[in-house]
Amino acid sequence: QVQLVESGGGLVQAGGSLRLSCAASGRPSSFYLISWFRQAPGKERDFVASIARSGGSPDYANSVKGRFTIFRDSAKNTVYLQMNSLNVEDTAVYYCAAKMSPFGSYNYWGQGTQVTVSS
Repeated sequence: QVQLVESGGGLVQAGGSLRLSCAASGRPSSFYLISWFRQAPGKERDFVASIARSGGSPDYANSVKGRFTIFRDSAKNTVYLQMNSLNVEDTAVYYCAAKMSPFGSYNYWGQGTQVTVSS
């Protein structure tokens, strides 16, 4: 059974950093793409970053380019989101999600981890 488990969220002051982890179990080597999304209170879930199994350049939302970095440790079946220069607008629940193919919607979602940035 496929599971994605996020961790690493918390409370941080503006300008600080956090590293989120997404640990995958159950055929993680079959994932075509793993992405991070976030959802702030009262807002829709937005794309943050993605990384493909095949390699290539990761993809980022404009709002996080230059501040966030997505990377993977294949030996640990874990994808990370390093978040630097955090600001209040980054406050949200962060989710990781996985797709099995380049087509269609995401097949699996984690439960989310809360990130709160204080001013």
